[in-house]
Amino acid sequence: MDVVLDRKELIRYPFLKESQQLARRHVESLEEFLAGATGALALERAKERVIAAISAKREFQDESASNLRPELEIASYALARVLVSCIGDRSLIDRLARYEAERASFFLATERPDIRRYVALSLGIDPDASAMPVTRYVELVPRMRDQRWRLINRDVRQGTVHLEPGETDELIRERIRVILVDQMPLRVPSGICERLAPAATEISALLQQQILEQFGEVKEEAFPPCISALIAAITAGGNLTHMGRFAITSFLHTIGMTTTGIAEIFARAPDFDLEKTMYQVEHISGRGGTEYTPPSCATMRTFGLCANRDRDCERINHPLSYYRLRKTIRKKRG
Repeated sequence: MDVVLDRKELIRYPFLKESQQLARRHVESLEEFLAGATGALALERAKERVIAAISAKREFQDESASNLRPELEIASYALARVLVSCIGDRSLIDRLARYEAERASFFLATERPDIRRYVALSLGIDPDASAMPVTRYVELVPRMRDQRWRLINRDVRQGTVHLEPGETDELIRERIRVILVDQMPLRVPSGICERLAPAATEISALLQQQILEQFGEVKEEAFPPCISALIAAITAGGNLTHMGRFAITSFLHTIGMTTTGIAEIFARAPDFDLEKTMYQVEHISGRGGTEYTPPSCATMRTFGLCANRDRDCERINHPLSYYRLRKTIRKKRG
């Protein structure tokens, strides 16, 4: 397809090869670039991208009207990925990938048909198709949580999956997100991370602040009965199943407990093994490349981990919802 991308499209879709080529022509050495005034401008814009990714409210605007040249706006996209890679927090990487995917999707919704088609095809998706080969479909949807994406719930005919109007747009967005998630964390030289340390520290503080605003200070007395039961089993020397260890670790990580703090919970066990525990905790917390969410109440029941149900359990369907509820009740009681 013979499509010429102008300044606006290059900024809107910085993951395209044409955008990357433009940035590379102007940024030969990252270290030298960061040391200059233009690099400082691009870094400030990169910080804005990451902070926007952290924000609960997503608002997008056309950066083509900004004062930054296209190559610097695209460089800010690359620097944002470098920043989160230096920080090394998997949840932050996931948030940036989701933000960039949603941003691109926002622009694609009103894009010229030829540009939209070009972007989609560059991602390996035909935007005009009403069906998709099963093999391609199952590659795209494994991390999409809505049950309608499960293959068992789809209309499959002669090796293809029927797509409803609008679903291709969702698949394009997910494809962008997955590409970015799989690319990070980038292997960044230590010298670059040291130079970016002030910006990284600022972003890490904002991330922690948001977690505290969402869940508040970690309060063990507000834990749901299932999590409290797992902790009691650890303390008593019980041998938790893999799902039990996964449930408690992912829960504690999501509410803002540090890796060290989670390890200290497991340290209550009489046969505590620090090296083994840290490996498991870091893997579940996202150091291995995927950040896991805590299982729902339905999943906890399936694996026999739903214990000591109380009246508040009848009002919720997820341990995190229970935790928020109990913290809210305790706060009102003063």
